[in-house]
Formats: sequence, structure tokens, C-alpha cells
Amino acid sequence: MALSKIEWTEATWNPVTGCTKTSPGCANCYAERMTRRLKAMGQHNYRKGFKVATHPAMLDYPLGWRKPRMIFVNSMGDLFHENVPVSFIQRVFKVMESAHWHTYQVLTKRAERLFDLATELPWPDNVWMGVTVEDKEHLYRIDSLRTTKAKVKFISFEPLLGQIGKVDLTDIDWAIVGGESGPGARPMQPEWARELRDQCIKNKVPFFFKQWGGFNNKKAGKILDGKIWMRMPEVLE
Repeated sequence: MALSKIEWTEATWNPVTGCTKTSPGCANCYAERMTRRLKAMGQHNYRKGFKVATHPAMLDYPLGWRKPRMIFVNSMGDLFHENVPVSFIQRVFKVMESAHWHTYQVLTKRAERLFDLATELPWPDNVWMGVTVEDKEHLYRIDSLRTTKAKVKFISFEPLLGQIGKVDLTDIDWAIVGGESGPGARPMQPEWARELRDQCIKNKVPFFFKQWGGFNNKKAGKILDGKIWMRMPEVLE
């Protein structure tokens, strides 16, 4: 487990590492870039590079961290990847249930598998479940998210690659919007972010604007129309 620089969380926990590309948002994957560096540094969990791998030794880490944390689960992979055994996913959820003093944020692009497994998983109140929607072609992922019993359901529109259009925000508790960062970053247009912000305001869904993106993320900033938008689900407010 490690402290995180991601604005909407505090720490990361990676019982699974590695992934494969599944949609346009994966093209410039930051986790894949970081994995190459970690492998070169000799980090044991990344010795297989970006090949999907489970790490049973990492499972109990949250139990040893006594101070409550907001924890992003699998920042370096996708817990619902098809190569992760169902039994291992269930073990991860059991740990989250046991280490109940933390709050966990699980994010996936594999909404179909999330839908298939939703009834086989415990859904304690401290587990937030989210899906990534980078363009309008992947809005269907939100419907799969709605089938879960997660107390907090969220959408990450990051990297936002196009105009999304109207979004059904029924039973959605949080929305994150962000542009792509790093080498080869694809630009995000202001009207795309504004459209989502306005829908969130209308539907009383907390809106978190993470970044404009671009290669120089600090220079690009995170101010949208003269304001910083960093709302969190009301469970924390």
C-alpha cells in the first residue's frame, strides 16, 4: 500500500497488477508506463511487467493500516479483468469488509464482468464502486454499475475523449471528470466538461473536476470556469 497523489483518494492498494487494453481510454495507460519503471527498478510485484498477476501477499495490507484511509483499489490494474479468478475477487472484497474502518474506491472498465459477479460479492457500506466512461459509446457501463448493491456508485469520465451527451444519473452518487495526461495526451474540450458538470448540478450529483490534462498537468490546472470543483459523495460531507 502506498500514499497517493491522486486528488480524489489518499492511498492505493494493488492486490492485482497488470491489465490489457479494452477501449479507447486505455491507449495511453499511465499504469502501463509506471509498470515499466517499477519493473526496471526491480520491484518484485512487477517482475512480469504489465501481465495480469494476483498478489495474495498483498491481501492483508489494509488490516495492518490502523488509521482510516480512503483507498483506491488496483490503481495499477483492473480487479474485474477476465484473468483475475472470481475467488480472488471475492477475497479482496472480504478484506475490504473486514478492514471496515477504511473506505475503498474500486474502479473498472469491465462493466460486463462486474454485472456478472455483482450478486456473488459482499457489498459493505465502505466499498464504493465505479466505472470508467471515456466516451458516449461506453455509457452502457453505467447500467451495469447500477445493478450492484454498492452504497456509493460513481462514474469516472477520465480520460474524457469526447462529448458524452445526456447521462442517466439515476442512483449515481459521484462523478469525476478529467482530461488525459502524460505523453501523447489527447485534448479535452471545455464544453465536454461543462456539459457533464451542468448535468451533475441539475441532478444533485457531487462533481469532481480532476484536471484539464495535457503533458504538463500542473500548468494545465484544474480550474473550470474560474472555480475548483472538488465535491465528494455526501457520505463524507
